[in-house]
Order: sequence, then structure tokens, then C-alpha cells
Amino acid sequence: MYEAMVSTDQTFPDIADLIGPLIELRHDLHAHPELGFQEHRTAALIAEKLGELGLEVHTGIGGTGVVGVLKVGTSSKSIGLRADMDALPIQEQTGLAYASRHPGVFHGCGHDGHMTMLLGAAQYLSRTRRFDGTVNFIFQPAEEGLGGARAMIKDGLFDKCPTDQVYALHNWPDLKAGQAATRPGPIMAAADRFEITVEGRGGHAALPHQTPDALLAASQLVTQLNTIVSRRIPATSSAVLSVTQMHGGHAHNVLPPSVTIVGTVRSFDAVYQDVIEQALREMSAGVALSSGTKITVEYDRYYPATLNHTAEAAEALTAAACVCDAHLAPDPAFTSEDFAFMLQAKPGAYMWLGQGGKTGSQPLHHPKYDFNDEVIPLGLRWHATLAERYLAA
Repeated sequence: MYEAMVSTDQTFPDIADLIGPLIELRHDLHAHPELGFQEHRTAALIAEKLGELGLEVHTGIGGTGVVGVLKVGTSSKSIGLRADMDALPIQEQTGLAYASRHPGVFHGCGHDGHMTMLLGAAQYLSRTRRFDGTVNFIFQPAEEGLGGARAMIKDGLFDKCPTDQVYALHNWPDLKAGQAATRPGPIMAAADRFEITVEGRGGHAALPHQTPDALLAASQLVTQLNTIVSRRIPATSSAVLSVTQMHGGHAHNVLPPSVTIVGTVRSFDAVYQDVIEQALREMSAGVALSSGTKITVEYDRYYPATLNHTAEAAEALTAAACVCDAHLAPDPAFTSEDFAFMLQAKPGAYMWLGQGGKTGSQPLHHPKYDFNDEVIPLGLRWHATLAERYLAA
């Protein structure tokens, strides 16, 4: 069912007239990036483009979310296709003619390309109309850690725009342009954030016996935290715990009164997610007891694992095989994605579309990253093929 599948036609002459304007649109979106829940220009532009196509347009869903609804025929069947809109708080270093005009804000994850491909699919499907049912083109805000998908759902996305199935894709530099991959079950990890505060009393570094040493306790705790995955999670399962920040102190001869430890946990199974959080709390309590410090833990499970539904993952691969080389992804990624919330609400799947091979291609979130315009036709046709297959007249 999931063997490698290969497309024989990647030229798509029927959309040739769309590609040039779409590339110009992508460059415009790239030059005007906006952070999560601040995508006002972006949302207005998308709403305008969808309105020009004659679609029913819903704005302000989940803050700045936009949905274009295309109804053809009489069928009650419906499909949702989602693209994310927000940029990253990164200073761009590409030197491109269409580089970000907003210092410190940058489309370093390719969401400009995702929006472009979905708008292209809306253009194509509104022109061809070879289906019977409803396509919901979902443009989602705030994917980068702020839970825009959850906000849209809470604001009634699937009540206002009923959807049987929902799909999304993400450009993937680790795959060559012209390739696509997904898998049933886990495709992206759950993302947790922890912040641990270790409080001593502070004092003179020459008199450490007079005060609990928050910095020493924090150092001991960091060492212990890095044993959780190797000693609490079975070797046959996968998880990552990384301490990414440690703050405390301001002078060489002063013991700081408090130290903060910050990090992230990535996992695919909620059972082991529970195990990791419990172990982190237990270790914190143990270090507090042995060091005479006070330790508090804030633990935020901000994104669940992205879990593809089996039948929809197969359909995503089948649609991709009509467009490019498609294969089963052997492993999930430890990066996270708030499309997970949509897959908790509706059956669907998340696809990786290769964009590697471009000269100077960089990984996602790199300051010199740029979306590969050569894959715009592939993403456009993948979205359109999904709609045409599910809503076959």
C-alpha cells in the first residue's frame, strides 16, 4: 500500500500561465513577513485574491485566519487544505532582491511558499471545477509556537466551514525537489517547554557555607535531566530532552540568589510524555531537598504529536504520486507542527514536499534559507489532486 510511487508527468502545461504570477506573489509575501497573529497585510492580501476568484471568504477566524470556500455541484462532501501564514523573528541574511523589508522578521520556514501553492490551487480549481462538493482553503496564522490552528478551531473553524478531511504540506529541504513523503501515524513530534527556577538565598562567593548554592544545584539538575531519556524511556521508543538555556549570576564573587533552566522535550507517545514530565519533577524535588534550595517547575505541553490517519496518509501519497516521486517516510521528525490540532479534530494527513537541490539551499529556520520556487507547481497540483480525487464528480 505504501510502496514507492513515481509520477511520469511533472510539466503541467495546464497551469503554465499561473506560475509566473504566483512566483511574483511569493516574492511579495517574502518581502512583507509578519509574525504570528500579526499577519494583517498577509491576511488582507489572501482574502483579496480569494475574493477575486469568486470564493466565499471568511476572515478573522482565530485572530487573523482566512478561509476561502469553493462550492461546486450538489454533493455535501468537503475537504480542507491548509497553509500557514506567519514568519519567524529572525534577521534575514539572504541578500535577495525580495528580502524582508521588516528588520528581524523573516519567512525562514517557507510559509510564503505554502500560501502561494494553496492560492495557486484555489486559482486552478476555481477555473477547472472538475469536482462535486466543497473545498475549504484554510490560511492559518501563528504556526510558529503560538497555536494558530488551535485558535482557529476554538473560534469555530470547522463549524463555519464543515470539513470531512483536512490536509497540509510543508516544504522539506532534506528531500530533493520533485520528491514527497509521508507516513501513517507519527510524522512530527509533540513539543513541550519547561522552565525551572532554582532559588537559594545569594551571598558572598567566599562564604558558600552561609547560603544554599542555587548555581551548583542547577548544574546538578541539568546533569540529571540529561539522563531521563536514556534511563526512563525504552530504547525501542524515541524522545529528546534538551536544556537550551541557563541563566543566573552577574559577578564573579557573588553566589546568585536564583538560577533559571529552560529547555524542550520532544516525543511521539503521550505515555512517555507523562513519564518524562514526572521524572523531571521528581528530579527537581530531589535536588531541592539535597541542596536546601527551593525549585519550582513550569511545564507546558504546547503542541501534541502530529499523527496522520492511516487512510488519509495513503491518499496523500497517492495524490503525490500523480505529481512527483512519492514514497513512505521511514521515520517521523522531531520538529513540531500545530497542524496536530487539526488532525485531532478531523481525519487527515501531513505531507513533506522536497525542495532540496536548489543552489545555496539552507535548512529551515536558517537566516539564509529561501523557499524553492521550482516546487510551486508540485504543491499546487498536490492540493488540487487531493480535492479532485476526494470530490470526484
